[in-house]
This record gives sequence, structure tokens and C-alpha cells, in this order.
Amino acid sequence: MKTWPNPFIEQRADPFILLHEEVYYFIASVPEYDRLELRCASTLEALPHAAPVVIWRKPQSGPMSHLIWAPELHYLQGKWYIYFAAAHTQALDKLNMFQHRMFVLECADADPLRGKWIEKGQVKTQFHTFSLDATTFRHQGKQWYLWAQKSPDIAGNSNIYLAEMATPWSIKGEPVMLSKPELDWECRGFLVNEGPAVITHGERLFVSYSASATDENYCLGLLWIDLAADPRKPENWHKSPPPVFTTSYENKQFGPGHNSFTRTKDGEDVLVYHARNYTEIEGDPLYDPNRHTRLKTLAWDEDGMPVFGIPPADKP
Repeated sequence: MKTWPNPFIEQRADPFILLHEEVYYFIASVPEYDRLELRCASTLEALPHAAPVVIWRKPQSGPMSHLIWAPELHYLQGKWYIYFAAAHTQALDKLNMFQHRMFVLECADADPLRGKWIEKGQVKTQFHTFSLDATTFRHQGKQWYLWAQKSPDIAGNSNIYLAEMATPWSIKGEPVMLSKPELDWECRGFLVNEGPAVITHGERLFVSYSASATDENYCLGLLWIDLAADPRKPENWHKSPPPVFTTSYENKQFGPGHNSFTRTKDGEDVLVYHARNYTEIEGDPLYDPNRHTRLKTLAWDEDGMPVFGIPPADKP
């Protein structure tokens, strides 16, 4: 099983790696939260050495003018799309929460690093509330939108929702809630379910997600469903009672979370995530820049369940 240098890419939180037509693309939050940048390489190992290209900067005003968070790059219907969260202000609302919504960019050119990106606007959902961390995936012949959002009548910051997509920038039908913060490890510091990521293996579809505050309490939870089951029925989903990937004090890896999944060209599944190597944070953890991107080969047990293991220690 391959091991990776750790950190993999420094000062890049909420990392997302897409393998498309033998090319790896990397996108993540930058510490300044002011732009979107892409890098690409023919191998995973080369990504840290690839030059980042800024493909979009936040405007000075308007709904996308502050705190650009957690972008993801996807290729749908012959075009590139980036999903990201943005706010019109850094101020908190009356619930003491940020005011993010989800937005989409589109590029019709073959090369997303050099093509023209067009703003497609906000993804409208069932609530006019804090929304973030969307991803999209194809399943049962349909394109799905999976994201985190605050419900007006549920305590906490955000829950995980699923809806079918009408277009790459809009949903249709009634969204279904897959998970809310209810277990102790989901409610430390803040009540949070966010950052969903999708992977399939055997006869199951899995959704990892992040929980609790973004300090050393941050961790990964896991949902899963049989591939043949209707994903719009919450009763078909299963939730792991314990977290599946947590802080390792022994390895000095704190708050592992906001993951994505990719794969080596040899077919090994790879967990992509961020974590810090210290706990002494001054001020809001969101503004500490040292959540580094890290990789870990993902194993599977005899029952076909993912084995996340323990975050490995720093090693060049």
C-alpha cells in the first residue's frame, strides 16, 4: 500500500482532487479566501510541484465578494464546473453564523486552467440559509447534488442534504436530509455535518462527511447505502455510530477532515483531507492558514467497508 509525503500540499484546506482523462486536477481553499486556483499534473506525485493558476478572483462587492470556501471541480455534460461557497459579507448573522451560499462557475474550453470561466449564479435550495460544501455525483442514471445547509428548525450549523440536479447549477424535486449533528462527536464546539464526499465500492455507495468545530475536534463520519436502494429515502441510509477518522495525538495530527476521494492509476483509492500538526491556535481556527492537504491510501475490509485508519505523522 503506497504511502505519501505528509503534508502533501501546504496551506491548502478543503482539498479536492479530480482524475479526468489521465490528468489529476487539484483545487482547495486558499488561506486568503479570495480566489479560485487550479493546478494539474499527469501523476498524483507531481501535483505538489505543479504551478497553481488563478482562474477567478472574488469581486469587490456582491454575493460572492467574501470568504471563498471549499471549491470543487467537476466535469459534466462536456463542460467544467466549479462549485464553491461565498458570502456577501464577513459579518455574522443574528444566529452568529456566516452567510454563505453555493455558487457555480462554468468553462466550456478543453483546458480548465486556461479557459474562460462564466458565473452561473447561486444554486437555489429549499432554504434561504447558510449553505456550503456541495459536491455532485452520478448514480442510478441521474446527477445528484449533495451539500451542507442550515435548517431553520434544526439546531446547529448544518445538515447533509441530497437532491437530483435539473442542470449543473440547479436542483429539482424535494431535497432529502441524510444526516444531522446528533451524536456527541458531531457536536463538539459546534453542531456540524458538512463537507460530504462520495465513493463507491462493491455494492455500496459511501458518503464521508466532517463534523464538529474546525479545531482538533474536527473528524470524519460515514454514511452508506446499497447501490440498488433509493437514495431519496432516508431510511435506506446507514450512519456509523462512531467517527471513522479522528485526531491522532500520538502522530500530532489534529482535526482531520473535509475530505475528497481520488484514485491512483493503479486503481488504489486515496483519501484526500486536511489536518493541522498543532493545536495552539490564536483566534478563530478558520483564519489559521496551516490546515495542510494530506493523502492516505484507503483500505477496505472483508465486508467491503472502508478502513480510514489513523492520520499518519508528518514525514517528507
